[in-house]
Amino acid sequence: MTLRFIGTTSDDGNCPALYEIPGTGEILVQGNRETDPEHLVQLRDVQAIETFVRVPRDLLSQYAPRTAAPELQPFSAIAALFREFRHTAWRLETRRGYATDRDSAKWARWQAGEDIAAEPPNAWRENVAEQTAAGKRFERVRLLDEPATDGQRFLLASAPGNRAAGEDIRYLTRTRARELRLPEHDFWLFDSRVLARFAFDENDATLGVYVTEDPPEVLSACQSRDAAWHHAARNPGGTSTGLT
Repeated sequence: MTLRFIGTTSDDGNCPALYEIPGTGEILVQGNRETDPEHLVQLRDVQAIETFVRVPRDLLSQYAPRTAAPELQPFSAIAALFREFRHTAWRLETRRGYATDRDSAKWARWQAGEDIAAEPPNAWRENVAEQTAAGKRFERVRLLDEPATDGQRFLLASAPGNRAAGEDIRYLTRTRARELRLPEHDFWLFDSRVLARFAFDENDATLGVYVTEDPPEVLSACQSRDAAWHHAARNPGGTSTGLT
């Protein structure tokens, strides 16, 4: 089971950090092991399998979840948010490919060598155009591997249509994302208030989303957004992926 990184107060890549163990309602805490014998003898009801770590109070106050873990919902549960958000819908895309892309007729056309940049308007792009015309923003940062995968190249080829509708799409290498300690899961963040985190199966098919307004979770997503947006490039060639 893949851990979900929640947050850290370390700026240099060292501990401490918090992780969620999906599906268990449990949080994994990373920190320096407690070795002070005077402290260890004061601990109560210690089991042989237990260990103890030190973490700063700031880590818990900033990132420890304060509400129950959200339940998995179908993606359709957030459909209205793409029309009703007030100022910004922001997406982080981390995967090397998506089943919805590979299963589409557009994928087959792209593999056949067709230009998919200028596709006819669809419901998604029509809504993007409507919302951006009202002064709202649709923004994405997409991670690119080195070299880019077929799934990522497909999205690069189709991006002009989304941009023409009003999306601002930027790119970041996976190596740089790891240096920035960005999460390794996809999410939408609406108005810096509502977080919808994706769940995928091993074949890149969307299982649903976890929707929350829990302040620490939203704060962590906002910090990831700010770091990603600052370092991402509009031109994918500027990310040193070998695409230029």
